[in-house]
Amino acid sequence: MNIGLIGTGLMGQALAEHLLAENQSLIVFNRSPEKSAVLADAGASVRQSAQQVLQDADICLLFLSDAEAIHSVFDAIEPAAFRDTLIIQMGTIAPEESREMAARVRDQRGRYLECPVLGSLPEARSGSLILMAGGSKQDYETALPLLEMIGKEPQHIGDIGQGATVKLAMNQLIAGLTASFALSLALVEKEGIETEQFMKIVRDSALYAPTFDKKLTRMLERDFADPNFPTKHLAKDTRLFLSVAEQLGLNTSALEGIAQLLDATLKMGLENTDYSAIMAAVSPQNKH
Repeated sequence: MNIGLIGTGLMGQALAEHLLAENQSLIVFNRSPEKSAVLADAGASVRQSAQQVLQDADICLLFLSDAEAIHSVFDAIEPAAFRDTLIIQMGTIAPEESREMAARVRDQRGRYLECPVLGSLPEARSGSLILMAGGSKQDYETALPLLEMIGKEPQHIGDIGQGATVKLAMNQLIAGLTASFALSLALVEKEGIETEQFMKIVRDSALYAPTFDKKLTRMLERDFADPNFPTKHLAKDTRLFLSVAEQLGLNTSALEGIAQLLDATLKMGLENTDYSAIMAAVSPQNKH
């Protein structure tokens, strides 16, 4: 099986490294060619266009940042190149955007499966991402051997758009948990309470989430460098959730406040840092 990968940013590159380590035949393209160079050294076949990837691959993974980026790539591909290729869209986009992508691919006689992922660079490199697929059962079954290399126990959520919906719901939890933890931690700091004493109480309670310990040191030290998931992407996904939720008549007032915090973090020049940088907006007097 020839696997294509379009989009070799942070997550795309980590996933490519894993597939190459599994001795898979991998064909890659990135709009910024320098991002694919290291993968060529690792054994990937680099193409000069997304169209060449579709023409040479049996299954093509898309790991692009948003719907606009996907449409931009699709615009540069001749319609005939889509034919009979299964495209698996793995980024975070809105349900309706995913349905539009599916219609566009199917109009060109291609096949489309959405399969956004939960996890970051370590999980991508180890093949332990959480996968949430949406699309036809037939396309899911075709993709399953590859999905099982990428993640643990892939789940077929349902139709196109439903996998995208679950992914937005998960990323809303990321934003909510991170913002809430940052605010509680900042309060404890301001009152001079021993952090570890506070954390022991949190860990012993039903309120504990593992992400708190993952982000604790970053928040305490204000060290947000070398992100697995940049702040700008969480801000984008939060705005995307708000747009979808408001269309469905949900009360989003709590998340709107978090979106404002994320926007403040971006204005501090922290868009390319780890999303735990929201701590800098919660407690701005500290260095970052």
